[in-house]
Amino acid sequence: MEIVVFLLFALLALASAVVVVSHRNPVYSVMSLVVTLLSLAALFVLLGAPLLAALQVLVYTGAILVLFLFVIMLLNVGRETPSGGTGRGQKIGALVTAAAFGLVVISLLWGRFVGIEMPALTVEYVALKPLARTLLSKYLLVFEMAGLLLLAAVIAATVLARKVGKSRGETV
Repeated sequence: MEIVVFLLFALLALASAVVVVSHRNPVYSVMSLVVTLLSLAALFVLLGAPLLAALQVLVYTGAILVLFLFVIMLLNVGRETPSGGTGRGQKIGALVTAAAFGLVVISLLWGRFVGIEMPALTVEYVALKPLARTLLSKYLLVFEMAGLLLLAAVIAATVLARKVGKSRGETV
């Protein structure tokens, strides 16, 4: 039964992730991202890490996606309009990335069938204390810089998206 639940949430996560990157409406993409992150939280529960699942729901689904949705609605982003180009470079890049991902999956499955044992899932892999200690000691500067970079990106997107009025540069 656990395998069925895992497959259900894994397929739901994959399908909603495809919708995130393929839908033209940004609001629908964000809502699909909510489904993806909730499915990942369910997978964390199946792995025996309910705290990480709760953090996934509270931090990512609850806070960051609400911020994304707020920025999208603040900027009044509409549907994506098709560009004049063919996007050939993007298609080639997507095919190369998909092929690399497929090779990684095949190599993992091949190792599983050949008999290479994966390490057992123990408390050390899902415990929060070692993760917090490492993140807030060794990688604290990088962690804070990533937060500031995200804040700067949101502010820059807001400033760049403002419409400038016709007279004297007034914003509307």
